[in-house]
Order: sequence, then C-alpha cells, then structure tokens
Amino acid sequence: MTGTTARRTVVSVAVSAALACATACTGSGGSDDSGGTTGPSGPTGSTAPSASAAPSSPPPALTGASADALRAVERATGRAGSARVESTTVMGRELSLEAAGALGWDDGLTGTLTITYTGGTTAETMRRLGTTAMEARYLPDAYYARMGDEFAERVGGRHWIKYVYEDLEDLGGGAGAGFADQMRNTTPNQAVKLLLSAGDVRRVGAGTTRGRRTTHWSGTVGGATEQTVDIWVDDRNLLVKKVERGRTKTGELTQTAYYSDYGVPVSAARPPAADTADFKELLASQGS
Repeated sequence: MTGTTARRTVVSVAVSAALACATACTGSGGSDDSGGTTGPSGPTGSTAPSASAAPSSPPPALTGASADALRAVERATGRAGSARVESTTVMGRELSLEAAGALGWDDGLTGTLTITYTGGTTAETMRRLGTTAMEARYLPDAYYARMGDEFAERVGGRHWIKYVYEDLEDLGGGAGAGFADQMRNTTPNQAVKLLLSAGDVRRVGAGTTRGRRTTHWSGTVGGATEQTVDIWVDDRNLLVKKVERGRTKTGELTQTAYYSDYGVPVSAARPPAADTADFKELLASQGS
C-alpha cells in the first residue's frame, strides 16, 4: 500500500468512526434539501445525521392537552439528567449499528457507548482494519473513538481519535454547521421537541414497553423530507422508547432507542494524549 493510499484509508476510517459516534447518540435528525441528513461529511462521502431539530418552516405551536402532556415529558426527561441507552440504527446501505451505554446531559453531553457495527458499507470499511466494535466517549468539548490495533499501527501507535466539535463545524463545505450545538444539546427529550413541532401529533394509545406501562405518541415532521417520530412514555413522564424514521441519500433511516435507569451516575475519562490522534490533523495529513 502506498503512503497516499494508507493516509486515505486512515482518513476514511476516521470519517466512518465520526459517522458512527454521531449516529449512535443523536438519532436521525433533520433533513437537508438534497434528501440527505445534515451533519459533517468527509472524504468518503459519508454524511452524519444531525441531532433532532425542528423543521425550517415550523407550523404553529402545538396547543391543548397534547401539548401540555408532551411538554411535561420534555421537562421531566430533561431534568433527569442521565440514562442508560440501548439503540439500533440503520442508515440505508451505508451503516447499521447497535449502541449501548449511559449518557448524561446536565452539563453538555457526557458518557460512554459501546458501538457494534452490524452491516453496511461503513461497517465493511471498519472491518478491513480489524474493527467490528469501538468505544465512544463523549465529553462537553469533544468525543473520542477507540479504534483497533491495525488502525493504531498506521497512526504512530495511537488507538483513539479525538473529534473536537468546533473542528467538525468546518467540514463538508458548511454541512457541519451547528454540529457542536447539536451534540452538546443531545438528550432523549429532543424527540419530544420534534413532536411538539409536528402538525399531526396524536396519542396512539396505551401499552406495555419492556415491562413498563406506557403511552404511545406519534407525529410527522417535515422539511425537504418527511420524518416520523414515535415515543413511548411512562407514568413518570419519562421516555422509555423512541423510534425515528426518515430517508437519507443511501436509503431508509431508522433508529430505535430504549432508555432506562434515569439519573444513573455517568462518567467519561479523557483518553491519554499520547494514545490519541486528532481528527483535524488526520484530515490535514491526507493532502500532505
């Protein structure tokens, strides 16, 4: 493998890891005018989804009993501050993954997820360098992805990639605009905020979700591409389950997430600097 090819492979894997880390905790988010999800893009053409956001031309604010119920959910879930998370995500033919861990949102996004690649072209890219799963650590200013030993051999023995949120803002000709705020503001109640912007939000009914009595709410949010959002809420007004569905340039996007153990202690240690490569420097090395 030539030096240029090796550098491109490293950057490709770094971008793929960025996509996976962002997707695992932010969900599907809003759509851009071209039919893809907004977020940082890189040399592979990958496009990471943004955190959930209201449509660019929002309908009149939801009022009445449904609005009061959903705002109570938004407040209760936001105040809880942390939760255990399990999610599955499929982004067309590009990526499918599973994630599990705990996230906190009292003072910016913090926590740790274990992300396992289960399919798609991104998963194949990662497998070629011996990575089928990785640890992602989220801190208020950046997130970190731990790669495999084969990747480390190509970047001076360093196993971790650091993604500073502000650096991601500059990627893809402006496609990453707002990414820092999106990651910092990622909480389970973002799905509730989306529903509050939906013109057709409705109470579907009651049921049982993972052993907890829940109420199911559903709605459609628009923009260039419609997206459906479903949430299941328990009797404490806490989110138990969320499903978001939309489209990307590579096909259907679906994320299902379960939340439990609200208020669980969450921590995420910053990896050793000597074992960490900076994403911005990896991108710069591609052109050297």
